[in-house]
Amino acid sequence: MSDSAPYFQNSQIICLEYQNSYLYAEVIDIVQARQICWGRPLMLVVYTEHLLSEPPLLYDLRAGADLLLPITLFRAALDTELIPLLAQLEAIAKHQPPDAPIIAHRKLKNFIQQVWQAHPDNFKL
Repeated sequence: MSDSAPYFQNSQIICLEYQNSYLYAEVIDIVQARQICWGRPLMLVVYTEHLLSEPPLLYDLRAGADLLLPITLFRAALDTELIPLLAQLEAIAKHQPPDAPIIAHRKLKNFIQQVWQAHPDNFKL
């Protein structure tokens, strides 16, 4: 995660990486004065310890709330990483249990807490 603020455009897909998890979100707006990104989460992708031998766990966050997070935590998402994940997300969305949005929200909350604890300086007002 870079100390300098990256440049993002509205509607661009960005990624926040932490350990083996990746939060993908759409940029809604950038609050330049505070270096904050207003993002709409798309999915949380969690890889197991066996990155190549097992598919990642995907959590659909498209029905959740928007986030305001420090812009320096994000990087631009690459098409080559995102397109296969979006296809997988659409495939699993058709067969999700009724409590899937609740589980996804909990996973996102835990992920954001871990990022906050790991990078407290980025969250100072």
